Amino acid sequence: MELEAFLTRWTAREGGAERANYQGFLYELCDVLGVARPEVSGADASRNNYVFERAVRQRRPECAGAPRRIDLYKRGCFILEAKQSRLPGRKNALPGQFEMLEEPVALGRRSIARGWDVMMLNARRQAEAYVFLLDADHAAPPFLITCDVGNCLELYADFSGTGRGYGPFPDRQNFRVYLHDLRDPAVLDRLKTVWENPASLDPTRAAAQVTRGIAQQLAIISKALEARHNG
Repeated sequence: MELEAFLTRWTAREGGAERANYQGFLYELCDVLGVARPEVSGADASRNNYVFERAVRQRRPECAGAPRRIDLYKRGCFILEAKQSRLPGRKNALPGQFEMLEEPVALGRRSIARGWDVMMLNARRQAEAYVFLLDADHAAPPFLITCDVGNCLELYADFSGTGRGYGPFPDRQNFRVYLHDLRDPAVLDRLKTVWENPASLDPTRAAAQVTRGIAQQLAIISKALEARHNG
């Protein structure tokens, strides 16, 4: 799907039920990013590695019950929890979500307000809880994504594999991606990498590569100096 058409379609929406909208939004986001769409889940567990509504259960017998469901899961990449905020005065508006503004609030570039921020924090906590409900052979994914449909995505990363240290990615100034930010090719590329090769975004890996590069250059210089001295 073409980016501007996607932005127009989703930032112009008046909002609807969370589960009526989020799958369509994420399908089209995948098209914009140029990544594969989620698969259809089935009885074959191997088909549940990249799906909507991925079922997870409490591991302790005393907590057994109906499964909980991850909005979107991609094994080895991310857990995504989706929400749908509302504009003031609309049906199901979040209490105290936005202050009165002189200009209408624009979807896709919305300012932060207390109620909205709490909603996104709760989404993050849900995603963090799901990490520890994954199958025992599924490692904690490097990314958690919280999504306000038609407005923004937030990225949290933990490359340790423990799932206990998720923090804003790449930093506190840039972890929140509003839809209008998708016009920046660097932002698009970052999201695509989260979908396809998230481990490559590990800053410690990049630092290690720089260190190896410096060591190789020093070795070359050392050999050149030694050859000059011996010559």
